[in-house]
Amino acid sequence: MGSFKLPQDQHGPEEDLNSQCERIHFNGPIIVGAGPSGLAAAACLSEHGVPSLILERSDCIASLWQYRAYDRLKLHLPKDFCQLPFLKFPEDYPKYPTKHQFVAYMEFYATHFSIRPLFNQSVIAARFKDGLWRLRTAADHEYASPWLIIATGENAEPVMPDIVGLEKFGGKIIHTSSFKSGSEYQNERVLVVGCGNSGMEVSLDLSGHNVTPHMVVRDTVHVLPKEVLGLSTFGIAMALLKWFPLKLVDKFLLFAASVTLGNTEQLGLRRPKMGPFELKNVAGKTPVLDTGALSQIRAGKIKVTEGVKEITKNGAKFVDGQEEEFDSIILATGYKSNVTSWFKRAEFFTEKGIPEVPFPNGWKGENGLYTVGFTRGGILGTSCDAIKVAQDIADQWGAIKNKQAQTCLSFPQNSSQKTIHDKYSL
Repeated sequence: MGSFKLPQDQHGPEEDLNSQCERIHFNGPIIVGAGPSGLAAAACLSEHGVPSLILERSDCIASLWQYRAYDRLKLHLPKDFCQLPFLKFPEDYPKYPTKHQFVAYMEFYATHFSIRPLFNQSVIAARFKDGLWRLRTAADHEYASPWLIIATGENAEPVMPDIVGLEKFGGKIIHTSSFKSGSEYQNERVLVVGCGNSGMEVSLDLSGHNVTPHMVVRDTVHVLPKEVLGLSTFGIAMALLKWFPLKLVDKFLLFAASVTLGNTEQLGLRRPKMGPFELKNVAGKTPVLDTGALSQIRAGKIKVTEGVKEITKNGAKFVDGQEEEFDSIILATGYKSNVTSWFKRAEFFTEKGIPEVPFPNGWKGENGLYTVGFTRGGILGTSCDAIKVAQDIADQWGAIKNKQAQTCLSFPQNSSQKTIHDKYSL
C-alpha cells in the first residue's frame, strides 16, 4: 500500500513540494496505495470510463498480503464477503481462500481492469494548491491532479507497543508482520504479546510446532465461533442486521458463542461490556474468530498470561508477579494508518489517521479529496467506499468533458511539465 515515512534526510512536506523535481500532470484522479482499496477504486472508476493513476510505495500490488502475512493465513470471512467490486472469486476457490489465492485473485483483478500502478513511488508529501492536489514522492516526482484518493487503509504500518524494558531483551523480537511459520521456533519458549486474530493464529501455529507459547492478554476481547451450524457467524450477523437492531444481534452472537465456545473468561479471556459489533463500530476493535486456538488453550498447549509489567534480558515479568524466560517475543499488536505522516490536513483526519467523519460518510472531503478503505468494515466497507467515490468523480468528469466539448477548451502545458492519461509511462 502507499508509502509514507518521511526519510530523515528529507525536509518537511511543504519544503519538499517547493524543491526541484519532475512535474507530471494527470487529468484523472490519483490514487495512493495499490492494495485492495486502491484496486477497487481504480476498477470502479474504469467502469465509468474515468482513467486513474495509482502510486504505490512497494514493488507489487497488495504488499501487505504478499510480504507481511504469515503462511497459514486464510480469509476470516467467506469469500462472498471479501470480493472486490465487479469481479467474483473463481468458483473453485474454497469458502475461505488462502492468502496466496487472495493475492492471485487481486493480481487477476488488476489485469482484468487494466490497472497498472506505478511502483516504488513512495508519497512523502501532499498539498492542495491552485485547484490541484500535488503529491511529492521519494523518487523526486511531483504528481498533480484535480482529485486525490487516499487508499492506504487502516493497516499501513505495524504498531510497536511501548513496553518497559523491551530494548533489554537478549533474544529475538519481531512483529507479526515478519512472522511466517511456527516451524522457525521449534522447541523455543515464545512470548506472544496480543490476543487479537493475529495473536491467536500465531499462537495456534506455534503450538503445532512443539512450542508452548505464552499469549499475553492485555485487554478484554470478544471471541466468536467462526461458524455456527456450518454457517459463517459473520454471514448470520449480516443477515440479522437487516431485520434487527445491532444490540439485539450482538446478544444473539454472544449466546451462540456461549453455546459453542463455552465461558471464555475461565480461560483468561474476559469479554468487553459492549457487544462485538457495537464495539467494532464504536472503537474499530474487531472480534476474534476462533480457528482452533481455544481448544489448544484448554489443552494447555497455549498459555494465557496477564499483562506484561516489564521485559527483562532473558524474559518477562508479568503484572501478577510471575516471571518467565523466553527465547523470542512476537508482537501481535496490530497495524495502524500512516496517512498523517505525509498528509497534513489535520481537519480531515484524526491523529490516528482515520477520517474525522465516521462511516458511511467519511469517504469524501473537500476540493476533490476522497478516501477508500478507512471504514473499519473490511473489504465490504472498502467496496462501498470505492463505488461511491467513483460515481462522484465520474459525475464531475462527465461535466468537465461536456464543457470541453462545447467550448473546445485546451489546457496549456509548459516545458517542465508533462501530462499523462490512462496510458502512461515515466
